[in-house]
Amino acid sequence: MPLMNMLEAIRAGISTAMEADDKVMVLGQDVGKLGGIFRATDGLLARFGQKRVVDMPLAESVIVGSALGLAISGLKPIVEIQFMGFTLQAFHQIVQQVARMRYRSRGRFTASVVIRAPFGGGGKTPELHSDAIEAQFTQAHGLKVVAPSNPHDAKGMLLRAINDTDPVLFCEPLRGYRLVKSEVPSEPVEVDITRANVVRKGKDVTLIAWSAAVHLALQAADVLSAGGIEATVVDVRSLLPLDAETLVTATQQTGRCVVVHEASMTGGFGAEIAATVGKGAFYELQAPIERVTAPDAPYPLSAAELMFIPNVERVVHAVRQTLVV
Repeated sequence: MPLMNMLEAIRAGISTAMEADDKVMVLGQDVGKLGGIFRATDGLLARFGQKRVVDMPLAESVIVGSALGLAISGLKPIVEIQFMGFTLQAFHQIVQQVARMRYRSRGRFTASVVIRAPFGGGGKTPELHSDAIEAQFTQAHGLKVVAPSNPHDAKGMLLRAINDTDPVLFCEPLRGYRLVKSEVPSEPVEVDITRANVVRKGKDVTLIAWSAAVHLALQAADVLSAGGIEATVVDVRSLLPLDAETLVTATQQTGRCVVVHEASMTGGFGAEIAATVGKGAFYELQAPIERVTAPDAPYPLSAAELMFIPNVERVVHAVRQTLVV
């Protein structure tokens, strides 16, 4: 299997889907001639033509609203929003239109729309670009919210999302676009977008994370292992629907849990996970659930972002807090 980074895997997934089904198309700002701001759609315009790779104006609400109309007509649009922070410009279309189409039409229409959006720190982007606001979309019932952490899952989950009859918000780790590499099958492969994945097993504590935070949790697990503490690491992958069974079982086996994410603590999706795990593993928990998050503050200038987002030291400290109880 070829070694790919996240962007290459996403591009491969889109290409595979477009080759297999002429109903699949791409639209967004600069996705055609430029190949996307991060080049995730590079080369697609030349291969598939301007009727299937469409450059749209700087108007996220228009982009998503157009995708909904295309989906109702029977096409399978893949929307690129340049940064997740910009999805707020299309919040009404995503939450009140796209997500509710099946319910509103009593099943007559579906909205097979995939909305791709990178998020997270470490890229030294300007204000509004790195905001981790995935939790704001988890109350959009009818929408799936997923977040791959590695290239293999990125391709497989994207192909599964494209073939889903319901809309999917596909949250991509900005920091992992070129830094994270893994082997990715050349052939079409689908990964279940409703199930979490246990990527490391340990007996002392369970670390739960998604997207780029999974790699942070794995780095922390290495540090802890050197000190004799063995951590289980769970990649959530799907926020909506949430695979509560896997998260609860992994926590029951260790009795301790730390949730790691890049969003602010208040209202972050880690609170939902903590509540779910706290109930399901109540009798096995040996310490309160800890959360390692960004502070409740606006995203800072790039020079300060590494102090803003979680790091290995903070995760290790949180784990040690659960061990002293």
